[in-house]
Amino acid sequence: MPPRTDLPLPADHSWHALPVAEAMAALESSDAGLSATEVERRRARFGPNRMTPPAPRPAWKRLLAQFDNILIHVLLAAGVVALALGEVTDASVIAAVVLVNALIGYVQEGKAEQALDAIRAMLSPQAVVVRDGAQRTVAAEELVPGDLVLLAPGDRVPADLRLLHARTLRVQEAALTGESMPVAKAADAVATAAPLAERTGMAYSGTLVTQGQGSGVVVATGDATEIGRIGALLARVETLTTPLLAQMAVFGRWLTVGILALAGAVFLFGTLVRDLPWGEMALAAVGLAVAAIPEGLPAVMTITLAIGVTRMARRNAIIRRLPAVETLGSVGVVCSDKTGTLTRNELTVQTVGTAVTTYAVGGSGYEPHGTVTREGRPVDAVGDPLLAALAEAGALCNDAELARLEDGSWALTGDPTDGALLTLALKAGVDPQQRNRQRPRTDAIPFDSELKFQATLHHDHAGHGVILVKGAPERVIAMCADALGADGPEPLDTDWWQARTDAMAMEGQRVIALARRGVMPDHRDLSLADVEEGLTLLGLCGLIDPAREEAVTAAAACRAAGIRVKMITGDHAVTARAIGRRFGLGVDGAVVTGPELDRMDEAAFAEAARSADIFARTTPEHKLRLVTALQADGHVVAMTGDGVNDAPALKRADVGVAMGRAGTEAAKEAAAMVLADDNFASIAHAVEEGRTVYDNLRKTILFMLPTNGAQALVLIAAILAGYTLPITPVQILWVNMVTAVTLGLALAFEPPETGVMARPPRPPGEAILPRFLIGRMLLVMALLVAASFGLFLHEEWRGSSLERSRTLAVNALVAGEIAFLFNARAIMASVLNRKGLFGSRPVWISVALIIALQAAFTHAPPMQALFGTEALGPADWLVLMGVAAAVLLTVEAEKALSRRRAAVRTA
Repeated sequence: MPPRTDLPLPADHSWHALPVAEAMAALESSDAGLSATEVERRRARFGPNRMTPPAPRPAWKRLLAQFDNILIHVLLAAGVVALALGEVTDASVIAAVVLVNALIGYVQEGKAEQALDAIRAMLSPQAVVVRDGAQRTVAAEELVPGDLVLLAPGDRVPADLRLLHARTLRVQEAALTGESMPVAKAADAVATAAPLAERTGMAYSGTLVTQGQGSGVVVATGDATEIGRIGALLARVETLTTPLLAQMAVFGRWLTVGILALAGAVFLFGTLVRDLPWGEMALAAVGLAVAAIPEGLPAVMTITLAIGVTRMARRNAIIRRLPAVETLGSVGVVCSDKTGTLTRNELTVQTVGTAVTTYAVGGSGYEPHGTVTREGRPVDAVGDPLLAALAEAGALCNDAELARLEDGSWALTGDPTDGALLTLALKAGVDPQQRNRQRPRTDAIPFDSELKFQATLHHDHAGHGVILVKGAPERVIAMCADALGADGPEPLDTDWWQARTDAMAMEGQRVIALARRGVMPDHRDLSLADVEEGLTLLGLCGLIDPAREEAVTAAAACRAAGIRVKMITGDHAVTARAIGRRFGLGVDGAVVTGPELDRMDEAAFAEAARSADIFARTTPEHKLRLVTALQADGHVVAMTGDGVNDAPALKRADVGVAMGRAGTEAAKEAAAMVLADDNFASIAHAVEEGRTVYDNLRKTILFMLPTNGAQALVLIAAILAGYTLPITPVQILWVNMVTAVTLGLALAFEPPETGVMARPPRPPGEAILPRFLIGRMLLVMALLVAASFGLFLHEEWRGSSLERSRTLAVNALVAGEIAFLFNARAIMASVLNRKGLFGSRPVWISVALIIALQAAFTHAPPMQALFGTEALGPADWLVLMGVAAAVLLTVEAEKALSRRRAAVRTA
């Protein structure tokens, strides 16, 4: 009978509830593994063991997307009309402006993708399998359900496995569950309803083996794994548009409708009322549309965002999607994962308790920098025998290694708990390598999840033997007959030690007990009978994944900026509460757990999302629902995370922030921003930069709209009055193009305003231009029209040529725009001071460039031939300087009045 290929694989992910024998029978596997023929059959059904990659975005689509802007559509239509009327020069200039804008956006998006590629470091793993009764190493993607996989320390689990055997096996599952501690594994079945983090009989794809050995049968591959299930959830998550894009879409539609309506009205007025030729009026309508449309705005917006990307990259924040730069500025809630983001994801001994006293241990991570203190005074093993005994036991009953790398950092090989005990020994002045040479290991009982302890036997060179034990406090204390006191062993008070254990656990610490027992020189074999009783308790060690100090400071800065920080983690509630207190979260001790969220109706869930700051034992679905509920409550939400379990919420958030070092590929792909240093503090810096970018975009719009509007009004005034056009369409395009890439761009480099992080987040529905700024724009438009049209009429009255009159009109517009550029550097504050006038090098560089370009426009013969201009004299340039001064002083007077009105309203 040929092997079956229609295996009845459970669809409810209940492999953890099946005994080993039933799981093997369901998969039709055996201790000899699958045959090569059966592997091929199953691969044909299940496919390769890899997640379906996202479809790449073709370069041509990315380029075409740059033209997907309603203002650009109108501009292209204007170019087509100009070409149809035979105005090849006008059409060519329009096309050039549109193409330059598209290329800027295309190149910048490509750079953002390259930045992400540079930090991807996950390699395709290998797997050791048993097939046809023999071990072999294969690529992980070749695995199929039913394969037998062997696990060893350092292995990345290549597929979802139902464990068959587990010897001291521990697996780091933080990327999948958010559990900060490695999980002890066993082959026993667990309850069907057990949450993912408590399915000890399973090893899931993408997790990391930190200790021990094991074997398991593959129960799911590729998209069918737990990681694949989260990927399917991720695919269903809708990506939201950013506040800026939403605002600009509305703004662009209204602006387009207004411009088209205005151009149509002018065309009808000229042809029906003034009885002008329709071709002439069609060209005038094109000129009007070209004048009114701020065609440089998309390019300047892209460049402004790109400058923000560059600044953020210097502060370890890599932006994948440009609009996310600005969205950060309006973030009102930051939902953060705990492990590896708020904390270091490196276990540290924080407290040591002996029969005499309690020690506090400074420092964090595996770097042995920190002081052990007793009642506030530094101590070490030399002067404290109790501390020396405990530190030595932790260093010898240990299977890990710490090594100092070339860059000065410390790297751990082995279990994080063992690494924390080695670090403690070094801080206490105990050299683990030296003690291992003095007392080499003779025998050992490895850690086992059922035994809940590890024991080692050591002999010094004189033959003296000692047994050292470390493990769960309740297990080790039960094995002890006494405890080490100041004067030697003393009676053991079990209740007193249990109370100390509970107190440390309530602080979110994982508690480890250490004990010892002397043996005779000829005692060379270690058995369970040797450690079941008669031990001397040395003390307790409280371990914790410590908070990043810079992240604590950053969280405080976020709160000062009106941003609420919420911690959403898969870790235990007690641990989450302890870390939360360090960040000023959940000061009332309230922690909402995933099971509690499951029992809530929609209204209660929304209230919990709104009011609580700490959420523990959460699943990917919980994280996604919490982000969605906060968005429904009107908040702009940033979500941070590094695991696959964070990916759906990262994608749904307004700004998803993934960790670049420890982050999984799924998290990076789902996020809009990647932190190269995995540091929450970089988020606070990014928020500051986002607010600055938005301020600069607002200043740019404030600058560009009235200048474009003034150009359009000059044409409208001429048509209504029956005058010759003071400025031709091609001259308007020239002004738009050169001012956008010089004057308009200068504002993108403005530094953060004073107090940018002291104000509350911008409401998502706030208009990009408040009412008082619209009034200022109308004032500037009137000033520029009066200056340009006024000089044109004056020159015409003097009998000057049409070319000279138009040259003065164009330069009057540019002179007014130069002056208004300085006004726009501060929305409310005065710029009539040294900082306002001379505090920006980019502004003066752009002014110098525009003066040079206008000099060429006015005096260079090729430019005169192309644009129909005429040279001006020194007296003309003095008049233009007067125009600039008048605009500058008038707008500053309006600012002073606005400040006075604001002061009266707030008095």
